[in-house]
Amino acid sequence: MEKRRAGNNDTVELLNVIGDVRGKVAVTYDDEIDTGGTLVQAASALVDAGAREVYSCATHGVFSNNALDRLNEAEAIREVVVTDTIAIPEAARASKLTVLSMAPLLGEAISRIESGRSVGALFN
Repeated sequence: MEKRRAGNNDTVELLNVIGDVRGKVAVTYDDEIDTGGTLVQAASALVDAGAREVYSCATHGVFSNNALDRLNEAEAIREVVVTDTIAIPEAARASKLTVLSMAPLLGEAISRIESGRSVGALFN
């Protein structure tokens, strides 16, 4: 997606879908999802461009200003996957939301640091 931020606020203008998504499953990735507005716009643009399904993932799920409701109501989005780097109470989670735990990775990294083993080898 080609997007442009308008000034220093949270307003985003989507300009273009880059590539041919007709008949394909689209996957979006971003560093964080805050209000979900950009994600909902992007998913709609992908479906309008012919994508069959849209899955979205992000590292951090901030989810402010009713973002989870917004994502859950977005027909274009099939599933949203985030990590638990920001706590999301079970009761607040949307039905389309999958939260992956960072605990095993962080625990192994700490163990490797403490024992003098390579952290980089975790990612080979």
